[in-house]
Amino acid sequence: MASSTSLIESAKRAACRQAVADHFDPSFTYVGIGSGSTVAYVVEAIAEKGASVTSKMKFVPTGSGSTALIRNAGLSVLQVPDLLLEVGFHPDAEGTAAAAAAAAGEDHQPIDIYFDGADEVDAELNCIKGGGACHFQEKLVSRLSKRFICVADSRKKVDRLLTSWAYVPVEVSPMGAEYVRRELLRLGSKDPKIRTSGPTFIRTITDNHNHIIDAPFPTLLLNGEADKLDPAKGLWTPDALLARIKRIFGVLEVGIFSGLNGPQVANLGTDVEGVKPVKAYFGTPDGQVETLG
Repeated sequence: MASSTSLIESAKRAACRQAVADHFDPSFTYVGIGSGSTVAYVVEAIAEKGASVTSKMKFVPTGSGSTALIRNAGLSVLQVPDLLLEVGFHPDAEGTAAAAAAAAGEDHQPIDIYFDGADEVDAELNCIKGGGACHFQEKLVSRLSKRFICVADSRKKVDRLLTSWAYVPVEVSPMGAEYVRRELLRLGSKDPKIRTSGPTFIRTITDNHNHIIDAPFPTLLLNGEADKLDPAKGLWTPDALLARIKRIFGVLEVGIFSGLNGPQVANLGTDVEGVKPVKAYFGTPDGQVETLG
């Protein structure tokens, strides 16, 4: 009889393989690879396509972990700063090929597709991310991607965020961490804690040399329930809580991925954040895959 751990890993693999089968195209140039543990199975499925397909692509990681994952699979790594230098930026190149590329969104969303997991996904495809302390890089790659495909096991699927997952990860300046923690208390967070790791409880250091505060809040509303918004009573939508926490001095990024997705941003032609997935794949213990979006 399979253990619960092996069933969960099988569910993750099933979700990833289905997502890659549905959305990975040999014509892609840039592919974003996230930091969640589930994404190892995305890389596995892509690498199996062979060098004849993958050697023409570059894979953009969201942290040191996914960088190693890509390299270990024999795929080509391209960090975000190098990606942006490679695609270029030509805001004044009217009437040129560069201007045509910019109009098509190639400089704004150069990554063809981005695969990543989530700590929770609600009915509107809003996500909590940041359990692995990489949510700033994950938002950056998602903003630069035409589409974000989320992969997870079915435990991560909820009606509303902060149902099973207890807190919102907030990346902060080390010097400002205690200040931010106090401001989160003022917003109604119950006992926000600066994240520690290891047996000696050393404060977690992100790839950006910052700290993480894990801030518990009551279960969030859906964005479609904005008429019920009442912060004094602990009633927040994902969009409202994200915006309010980001206003706190010392905050770099918040692990709420909500608002618009990549195609919506491209259609609007505006420089706003497009970080929500277009579709989520959830593997179930019985080997099936459920989708949302």
